[in-house]
Amino acid sequence: MRIVLDTNVLASALLSPGGAPAAVLQLVLAGRILLCFDARIMTEYREVLRRPKFDFDARLVDDLLEFLESEGELVAAVPLPRSLPDPDDAMFLEVASAGGAEYVVTGNIRHFPNDARQGITVVSPRDFIEIVIGEQ
Repeated sequence: MRIVLDTNVLASALLSPGGAPAAVLQLVLAGRILLCFDARIMTEYREVLRRPKFDFDARLVDDLLEFLESEGELVAAVPLPRSLPDPDDAMFLEVASAGGAEYVVTGNIRHFPNDARQGITVVSPRDFIEIVIGEQ
């Protein structure tokens, strides 16, 4: 299964190791889920996870991002024909579409209106975990 992770899910996973976002990240780390990304997404991951307000261990962040880059799939995305309420979120749908990902996992579903999803299923971390459990 191929997914794209919104940055808010990655940050939430590190903030709350017992929550649904962390469970999604564990699936990626265990190799059960393939993470698709592009340079824009990795740049945003780096910028957000290094913000002083989070106070994440820099080495942990670097190791995590290095793993995601080495084990995930770099995708060459193309612009969407429709805009999103938050234009910064377009990259997640663009990568999902170009990379053949089935899901974009996000904490901000309302940022991805149905008519702009290009056939990609957009789900919360909790819903994604339920989907994965249901497929076992």
